[in-house]
Amino acid sequence: MIVSMIQIIFELPDIDSIKEKRRVIKSVMEKMRNRFHMSAAEVDLQDSLSFAQIGGALVSNSKTFGETVLRKAFNMIEKETPARIQDMSIHSEEF
Repeated sequence: MIVSMIQIIFELPDIDSIKEKRRVIKSVMEKMRNRFHMSAAEVDLQDSLSFAQIGGALVSNSKTFGETVLRKAFNMIEKETPARIQDMSIHSEEF
C-alpha cells in the first residue's frame, strides 16, 4: 500500500475575514475530494488571516500514480484558487 501526501501553504492577501478565508479553503478542499478522490484537510495556520495550510492524501498501489494525481490536483489549485502558493511538497510512503 502506498500513501501519497501533499502539503500546500497558501498566502491569501485579499482576504478580510476568517469567514472568507474558510470559504476559499473549503472550496479548495471540496475540489480536491470531488475531482481527485482524495482526502483533504486544513492542517495548520487556522488562526492566520492571510495564510492557510492544506494537507491531502491518496492511497494507491503505485507511487507514480499517487504522485501524478497529486500533481494534477496541485495544478488545478494553482489555476483556480485566488491565492499565492508559498510552498508545496509531495511525498509517498510504502506501508
